[in-house]
Amino acid sequence: MNCPYCGHGKSRVIDTSHDSRGGIRRRRVCSDCNQRFSSHERVLVATPLIIKRGGIREEFSGDKLASGLRVACEKRPVTAADIDRIVSDVESDLQKLGKQEVTSRTVGDITISKLKELDQVAYIRFATVYLRLDDLVAVRDEINRLLESGS
Repeated sequence: MNCPYCGHGKSRVIDTSHDSRGGIRRRRVCSDCNQRFSSHERVLVATPLIIKRGGIREEFSGDKLASGLRVACEKRPVTAADIDRIVSDVESDLQKLGKQEVTSRTVGDITISKLKELDQVAYIRFATVYLRLDDLVAVRDEINRLLESGS
């Protein structure tokens, strides 16, 4: 760990603590200039590539997913923390699959199941785009399925 003050490559750890997100915070002191500084460590788990409908592969984007969820949840009693939790849960579920690539359908299925539990109106809004509900009959059928399932 290089010192942020003098750039020296050696430092000594004087304290270690764990944060709420599973990371590690280390207090360090530079061996050369004796300045103290903190470093933060966290495990990076690779998120699989997403295979889109047209066969194009792209990196998973939590921001892109959050943007779509914000549109679906607009004017609903869903907090920003709820949306962030869904995005985090979806990313975690994708990592747990242990695959290098997954289809966008997999991402959509995970997302829509979490949204269905959170807010049914937001679920219908999201489903309209995700499930390609192109007409009112298709939307009504999805609403009827939702009502019949008792969710």
